[in-house]
Amino acid sequence: MDFLQAGNHNSRFSEAVYIALNVGLAALLFLIVLEVQSPWLALVLVIASKWRALAVRPRFWLANIVANMVDLTVGLSVVMLMYAASGVVWLQAILAVLHAAWLVILKPRSDRRSVAIQAGVAVFFGMSTLAMISYRWDVAVFVALAWVLGYCAAQHILGSYDEPLARLYGLVVAVVFAELAWAGYHWMFAYTVPGVSVMKVAQLPLLLVVFGFVAERAYNSYHQHGVVRMADIILPVSFAVGLTFVLLVAFNSLSATGLA
Repeated sequence: MDFLQAGNHNSRFSEAVYIALNVGLAALLFLIVLEVQSPWLALVLVIASKWRALAVRPRFWLANIVANMVDLTVGLSVVMLMYAASGVVWLQAILAVLHAAWLVILKPRSDRRSVAIQAGVAVFFGMSTLAMISYRWDVAVFVALAWVLGYCAAQHILGSYDEPLARLYGLVVAVVFAELAWAGYHWMFAYTVPGVSVMKVAQLPLLLVVFGFVAERAYNSYHQHGVVRMADIILPVSFAVGLTFVLLVAFNSLSATGLA
């Protein structure tokens, strides 16, 4: 009994240390961006925090990088968004709190729904940041990074299913991401968030998250039943079509009149 109590105590202590370290990382990134007025030191810190991905034999590096790409994408994106929000301290603080919540609450979860949400968050934050900083980049770089993000997000989700064709499906998703990114780069719309003039929400990340949501629901149905059942995807598809229509027609019209 004493041994079990000691084990439980150690587990709680380890959990407390884990929470403290992750909250501390989020707070430190916030303070660095706030005080240094540059994202570079914070970006280096985020990358350095993933040192364990390379603390193995080189032949495992690529697999570990892909496995950590979702978390790395969120961390790097939060830093860039905090930097973009320079001068709006309350917004930077909200981003830091969201990052802490990601590290402490969402990231440790491994159930399929949470894993899918993790991938969706990474796609939204990653593509939002990419759309914000890439307006002077060559389109090939933009498309290539979207391809990488799509592949890693797909692998993140498929890993929870032990899918033997995960690489093939990941490549399919990556190609779709690249194609949508190419179109989105040449037809980029962004919406102003009320009360936050320094930051806009791009249309492309929303469309990619919607596409990913439908694809994940379709795959989940196929995995469970051996076929994609209409009953399982009718609501996701209806939601995706409706949201896409609103984004492409209604909000684009508002953007054209200067209201969004």
